[in-house]
Amino acid sequence: MSHSLDTLSLQSFSAETVSGSTVTSHPALSWYNVSAEVKSLLQLAAAHWEDTQTSADYINQALEKAGDNPDVLVSAYRYFFYKRNDPLALQVAQKVLHLVRTSEQLPEAWEQLYPILTSRREESTIRLYLSAYSASGLILARLGAVAQAREIANQVSAIDGKEFGGDVILNILNAPPDEDEE
Repeated sequence: MSHSLDTLSLQSFSAETVSGSTVTSHPALSWYNVSAEVKSLLQLAAAHWEDTQTSADYINQALEKAGDNPDVLVSAYRYFFYKRNDPLALQVAQKVLHLVRTSEQLPEAWEQLYPILTSRREESTIRLYLSAYSASGLILARLGAVAQAREIANQVSAIDGKEFGGDVILNILNAPPDEDEE
């Protein structure tokens, strides 16, 4: 299972482009509504991708300076995901979920949340929530919390599994083990 989860690209979650071991940086990061300093820190993290300690320092500085900026939070959980720091990736993804839940006054109970997410799934903040929720399911699977990951994937799939990656995660979780993993 872990091999399949490793090969699942976060393209399902609109991830930054990764080629080989180098993150392709977007020079202007024009879609980020953050200070030039934070953009610079994110670019430095990408430029120092091979040096995990240095790139992590830049990501952490960007997080500190940007506060609860969702673009920076999403960049951070993707960074930590690719760097295999799953506990931090999950922590940051959950922060995104909390941020959206608070700003949109979303309920915590799935029975109440489901119809809201379904009816508003085209709104950018709800799309952000669903993407972070799906990503948290993938991260939980990598951490070994397969039952929780499967529950999240089923919930996301009930809304739109193709768009937010729930179906892909379910296929991986439900696939028979590879022969070389037995």
